[in-house]
Amino acid sequence: MKLQEILTLAGHKKKRKRVGRGTGSGRGKTSTRGQKGAGARAGVKANYGYEGGQNPQLFRIPKRGFNNANFTLVYQVVNVGSLESFKDGQRVDIETLVKGHLARAGGGPIKILGDGKLTKKLTVVAHAFSAPAQAKIAAAGGSVEQIKLP
Repeated sequence: MKLQEILTLAGHKKKRKRVGRGTGSGRGKTSTRGQKGAGARAGVKANYGYEGGQNPQLFRIPKRGFNNANFTLVYQVVNVGSLESFKDGQRVDIETLVKGHLARAGGGPIKILGDGKLTKKLTVVAHAFSAPAQAKIAAAGGSVEQIKLP
């Protein structure tokens, strides 16, 4: 016999728990809610892992082991439209971008993205380029030089 084959046998329909129907029922008075506190009130919803104000077990155990988040590569983003502020024919490298306040010194590798328009012929030096950015720089008559990441 399988569990789904139970039809009229005992256990087919579980009786619901009727609470608050007098002390004779065994579930009167506090209606299985214990004594006082938030759990005895209506509308209580404790967050997952909440232990009544005590520091939860999840926070008490030490955090150990490997985490790939420590090795994520986060680029500083510079759009092609913001390169318009440089002079025509200029070489735009990391130092130039830092002086132009488009990137932070020591803020990580720089990636050029293709948002905006570029009308000036520039030689752009960065760690990475998006395909639209390379196309827009080339269309303006400029060139790209990619710096190899360490």
